[in-house]
Amino acid sequence: MTALRQRMLEDLRIRNYAPTTVACYIRSVAEFAQHFNKPPDQLGPEEIRSWQLFLLNEKRVKLSTYIQAVCALRFFYQNTLHRRIDIDRIPLPRYEKKLPVILSKAEVKALLEAPRNLKHRAMLATMYGAGLRVSEVASLKISDLDRERHVIGVRGGKGHKDRQVMLAETLRELLAAYWRWKHPTAWLFPGNKPDYPIATNSVFKACVAAARKAGITKPIHPHSLRHAFATHLLDEGVNLLVIQTLLGHAHLKTTAHYLHLSESAIRSTRSPLETLGSLDLVRSATAIPPER
Repeated sequence: MTALRQRMLEDLRIRNYAPTTVACYIRSVAEFAQHFNKPPDQLGPEEIRSWQLFLLNEKRVKLSTYIQAVCALRFFYQNTLHRRIDIDRIPLPRYEKKLPVILSKAEVKALLEAPRNLKHRAMLATMYGAGLRVSEVASLKISDLDRERHVIGVRGGKGHKDRQVMLAETLRELLAAYWRWKHPTAWLFPGNKPDYPIATNSVFKACVAAARKAGITKPIHPHSLRHAFATHLLDEGVNLLVIQTLLGHAHLKTTAHYLHLSESAIRSTRSPLETLGSLDLVRSATAIPPER
């Protein structure tokens, strides 16, 4: 490991970045340097611009991958090199504000009942029943379940924040049946090696397989269950601040995005068309034949 790479690694750890972010940032800067076959401290604004265009036009990376590469370079030049490159010379793209796909309650029920494997059922039900991220459900331990208080302790969630979420009786019974079958000792959902938690990619595959078996054609991934958790709570009239706490969002603005997805919020909003009074838009209209 070069001294420069070691310094960036230390800078990331000092600022308490998540291990996955540390690995991604280090890899991104290494790929940037390899592309020009020069140490990254010998590269400047023109190389950065060329690299960004290469990622977009030739590699055609996903937007999330591109943003990650840009953030890695910003961190490297600002915090490791302390170089005064105008931040506008390393621009971030405009974010695409796409609404996530939301599963109906009937679709969630079909998804949870689809797997024959009890472990897969338990994982998916925990994500939906408690609104957990895939990394959070993968890293759950037996000790995180408080069956007396009916809560699940989420340790070191996004932003290194702990929180508590509900442990529904239905989920408690499912997890008890799963425990009697598998007898996990430390990790609630261990991987192939009992001393390690299940890989997040394995959770993803289990979710996609369950959706396919349930006949759901929507593009589904584990986070879809977290989206459904929040939206269905909103439909039931749960306060937005409570949902924010359960999801572990730092800002209410993030949770408020689910207002765009809530069926109850949409249905209960009166269209301005209804305020126009008595209308006769059908019988008074003249039928016009379609254009040829």
